[in-house]
Amino acid sequence: MPKEDMISPGHRACQGCAEVLALAMVMRVAGPNTIVANATGCMEIITSPFPQTAWKIPWMHVAFNNTSAVAAGIEAGIKALERKGRIPAKKPNVIAVGGDGATFDIGLQALSGALERGHNFVYVCLDNEAYMNTGVQRSSATPLGAMTTTSPVGSKFQGQQTWKKDMPGIAAAHNIPYVATANPGFHLDLMNKVKKALTVEGPAYLHIYSACPTGWRSKPEKSIEISKLAVQTNIFPLYEIVHGKLTITKNIKKPKPVVEYLKTQRRFAHLKEPDLQFIQEQTDAYLARLQKLEADSASS
Repeated sequence: MPKEDMISPGHRACQGCAEVLALAMVMRVAGPNTIVANATGCMEIITSPFPQTAWKIPWMHVAFNNTSAVAAGIEAGIKALERKGRIPAKKPNVIAVGGDGATFDIGLQALSGALERGHNFVYVCLDNEAYMNTGVQRSSATPLGAMTTTSPVGSKFQGQQTWKKDMPGIAAAHNIPYVATANPGFHLDLMNKVKKALTVEGPAYLHIYSACPTGWRSKPEKSIEISKLAVQTNIFPLYEIVHGKLTITKNIKKPKPVVEYLKTQRRFAHLKEPDLQFIQEQTDAYLARLQKLEADSASS
């Protein structure tokens, strides 16, 4: 287990923020020989209030939409310096970090281009399921039924009206070497996946569940418990796709009902029984699809 943190304590994250816990795990594995391009968002704001920084490694704040393009440029620049003999052959890790808004929505075009071109970098999506930094607005990562400031609960609409976009599936469709989902509630699984992502030659995509007490209206001290429930109810299955072959890395033999997860967050407090039943059915169907992909991968 790596012992050195690349993000120092004293940052300005909210109480109970599981996102910064997950980011710290990623960076602990990556180590000091790492360069980070960080999109505008919670993690950029809480780690870099001028003139301070919580980062112990080379780090740059970039725009919402161009994080992957900047990471691709860093990687290309490193290759050029290696060719000229200006840096040693042991190239640094290049990591792009974005929230769900910067990944699912605003930065999707740049991410798709970088994955398609085959740049050797790791993209880390820290998914807290809304634009939290700017006031809890919905994104295409926001789950069905969740209340946000732009998907309110009223007489006509009951929270978010669409199902969460399958971002890991979109990344995998680019035929990249490595895609994985991870969760700070299962830290060894997360850190092992970071190590694998850094090892592969070519682009890798890590999708990390990030509980947000402020936006989800949950108790700060319950963030890791909620994170574990997301996996135990199959709301957020843990799996990896290595060169197109999918493996579920945490099989839940006796899943808990999704209502146990939903009731921990007041953003879902308005949901009625038919809503809960529909979400349960869709959760079961998504898991069944992953299990079929896993079986097909094993037989191919």
